[in-house]
Amino acid sequence: MGFTKAQLLSHRDERIDDLLGPGCRLLFVGINPGLWSAATGAHFARPGNRFYPALHRAGITDNVIDASSGMSEADRAALLNAGTGITNVVERATAAAADLSADELRSGGQRLRSTVARVAPRVVAILGITAYRTAFGQRTATPGRQPDTPDWAGAQLWVVPNPSGLNAHETVDSLARAYREVAVAAGVVTDA
Repeated sequence: MGFTKAQLLSHRDERIDDLLGPGCRLLFVGINPGLWSAATGAHFARPGNRFYPALHRAGITDNVIDASSGMSEADRAALLNAGTGITNVVERATAAAADLSADELRSGGQRLRSTVARVAPRVVAILGITAYRTAFGQRTATPGRQPDTPDWAGAQLWVVPNPSGLNAHETVDSLARAYREVAVAAGVVTDA
């Protein structure tokens, strides 16, 4: 499946549904949906995005999910059954995360806190240090587990690398190591 530039741009500002189930222990949080994700209704759907290959290498999924044409019911069920959910800091789709304002990121951060309080995951893994710093006013934050704070409803808060190809210094293997660490902390995979 492919899209023209005009077709993708027609999905600007659309929202996609969160992938959340009743047993969510690990909540991955993207910055916001890209246009390809909005077009297909699936998170991290752009061909070449390294999110699903990294989940597979981390041991979270049994196979590499291909969401480029949308998420199959079997793949959706596999993620939910593994105790994994996906949401975003900002709900609206853009061509690039740089299209978001600092106010949008801060507002999205407040919405995310409400989602975490409702879903009650063990671990919240925000994908991208720059967006985290802006959304939550933590200008000196570093990747990894963040200090315990009362406003995350008891969940551990982690910042892990963004899987976008624009984050060129990360590889599928380095992403998988970071994602496995949060999966172990959440009890989604064992550290064996």
